[in-house]
Parts: sequence; C-alpha cells; structure tokens
Amino acid sequence: MRLYSTLQRTKVELPAPPGPIRMYFCGPTVYQRIHIGNARPFVVSMWLRRWLEQRGYDVTLVENVTDINDKIYLAAPGDSARLAADASQWYVEDTDLLGLGRPDHEPKATETVPEIVELIDELVSRELAYPAGGDVYFRVASFPDYGALSGRVDADGVRNPSEEQEPSELKEDPRDFALWKGNKEGEDTWWESPWGRGRPGWHIECSAMAEKLLGPVFEIHGGGLDLVFPHHENEIAQSRGAGREFAKLWMHNGMLRLAGEKMSKSVGNIVSLRDAVEQWGRETVLLFFMTAHWSKPMDFSDETMAQAHAQVETLRNALLSGGGVHSLRTDEVEWNEFEKVLDDDFNTPRALAILHEWRSGGLYDLLRRGLDLFGLSSLTEEEAEAPTDLVALAQEREDARKVRDFDKADRLRAKIEEGGFEVRDEPEGPRLVRKP
Repeated sequence: MRLYSTLQRTKVELPAPPGPIRMYFCGPTVYQRIHIGNARPFVVSMWLRRWLEQRGYDVTLVENVTDINDKIYLAAPGDSARLAADASQWYVEDTDLLGLGRPDHEPKATETVPEIVELIDELVSRELAYPAGGDVYFRVASFPDYGALSGRVDADGVRNPSEEQEPSELKEDPRDFALWKGNKEGEDTWWESPWGRGRPGWHIECSAMAEKLLGPVFEIHGGGLDLVFPHHENEIAQSRGAGREFAKLWMHNGMLRLAGEKMSKSVGNIVSLRDAVEQWGRETVLLFFMTAHWSKPMDFSDETMAQAHAQVETLRNALLSGGGVHSLRTDEVEWNEFEKVLDDDFNTPRALAILHEWRSGGLYDLLRRGLDLFGLSSLTEEEAEAPTDLVALAQEREDARKVRDFDKADRLRAKIEEGGFEVRDEPEGPRLVRKP
C-alpha cells in the first residue's frame, strides 16, 4: 500500500503486512464544539485504520486532545480547566455520532506533562533549547533540516521559514518557538518545572504524546494541511533534535471550505459537526467525506450535502429493493479492483464510484462489504417494522394526498418523521423506512 507523504513529496510504500503500522493524528484544540472540518482527520484516520486492518496489518491509532493551549485561556479566562474538560467531552460525544468507534488511544496534554518536561529538559541539555525568563525556547538555527516539511525557503534557496507567530523579546531568534511558557496573570492552570511554574507550548505536547504511546519512531503522522507549518515542522525539529527518528510518513488532509474560505473557528465561518449530522444524517456526512481525495480541499454547502444525501438514498433504495436477495456473483476480481484503488493512496472517490458500479450491476454482497468499511453498514440493514400508529398515519396521509389536501399530508409526514420514520411514495403505495 502507498500513501502520499508531504515530507518526501511522493507516494511512500508501507511495509508489508503485518507491519506494524503505528499512526498518530493531531486531534482538536478543545474550547468549543468541533466543526465538520475538524472531523475530517478523525474520519480519514478511522477509515484508514479499518482498511489497514482488513489488509492484515497490526495497527495502533493515536489521536490526541490538546487541552492546554493559549486559545483555551483566551476563551475562558480564569476558568480554562473547566472549559477544557467540558469541550473534551463534547469532542467525544460529537465524533461518536459518526459511528466509527474510537482510536486506540486518545491522550490529553494535561495527562502528559511529566513526559513533556522530560523531553524539554533533554533538548536543553543538548543545547537545542534555552531557558529565558521562565520560558524555554527551541533554537531553530541549531536544526539544519528545519523547513524540510513545509519547504519554505528564502530567495537564495536556503530554508528560512517565516518567524514563529509568538513574538517575544526573550527569543534569541524570531524563528525560535516556545517549549515551555511561564505562568502569566489570569492563567488558572500551571505545572511545576525546572524553569518555574508554567505550562507546555503547543508543539512539544504532540512530540511527547506520540513518543509515549508509539515509541521514538512510527510509520504515519497525520493532520490537517494547516498544521504543516509551524506545528508539524516544529514537531520534527524537537523530536529529531532529541535523537528520535519520529514519523516516517506525513499525511495532511485538505481543508473544508465554506463559501470558498477555509472553515475556521477563529474566523467564525463554521458549521458544527453535531449540526451537520442532525441536519443531514450520519450516513450523508460520511459519504460526503468520500467524495474527495483525503489530500484535496472540499467545499461544504447545502448543494454538496444534498448531492451526498442523494447518493445515500440511491444506495439505500437499491439495497432495500433488490438487496434482500444475495447476489450469486461474488467476483474476487471486482474486489481486487476495489483493493487496488484504496491501496493506491486511499482513493475514496474512486472507491465510491466502484460502489455505484456494484449497485447498478446488482452485486449486493460486494456492495455491503464495501459500505461496511466506511461505516455505512446501516444502509444494508433490513427494514424495521413501523409502529401501527405510524402505519395508520401513513394511510391517513395517503388518503389526504388522493383528495389533494397537501397541507394535511405535509403535517402527517412531519408527525411520522417525529416518530423516527420516513415516508417513501412508491407505485404500490407508501412505504415507511426508519430514518438514518
């Protein structure tokens, strides 16, 4: 299997099964409900774990929760600990709505402070970092490969990324970044360290959490494209500066765009994951993520979600109308083609196209097998029997439609939907199907 790596700028071959394959994906900074764009790395990592396991790999997936961060202090001055705890729980609740299960480990920065302090101390002893006024900074100039991931270079072709976005007079070099930050007025959480009371910087948290759970070297590091610089660039500098090989392959998923702009909590142009699931249904959200390659940007809109919903209904209807009879054809050649497109950089749009080919060809056994991989097995479930009161409402609605009392018919449809079922008008009469 091959995956595109930002670091090597080409597709990189994974080791042969069983591997192991150890994966670390950057999770959210928790200070409010996550938006649907935040869910993309979660979905990609959970799908990839499923596929690798199906291909015979021994997989460990770690996805962290950043619960120490400047954004949390700013969002809840004097009450950041409560907000971080609440928002961490919201994140779990909201991603659980997708029905994909949980990563193997979900470490929090607050639970990893001893390991973070130990790693910073090692960097200081190697003279790759220096204390200054209660802070500790990483010396970017001491790491010659800095900039290799992001590819930022100056006019002479020398790697020289822009200044770190945290200005401080304490820095030796504007590019240097904080590993430890001294406690400031109004910050209600802190930890003791050799450099005084304070808390970790953002970048060092992931280096420590990854090493704690996956060891000094692992196969895949993932996250959003917006993390390439400075976050992931700084992770590489810290960990490799401390003598660890760290991640071999770097996956960066494309951003979700709303009205042409990157979806961002700081900008405010967001749609929460919970709202998206409640409006469109879990299956539609998952299928929407399949429609673009994981490394490419996606446009989120009512139109693109309606298109995804239409595909969901097409697949569901095919299985409900013809899926009760299992296909006699279980062609391994067909499945091998499916394997090829996913083994080649996990190409979900092409995989989705194959699912539709199987649908139109009546290959329902293969279709069920493929849908299950992406958490869409609910489309293959047998119809649940509707309660008798809803059946009666459906018949009353049909009678209203016959006399063209469409207002009454709409009211009755709404009552049926409140009961958890949808009405589907078919030539032989109305059919009740459990809502997704």
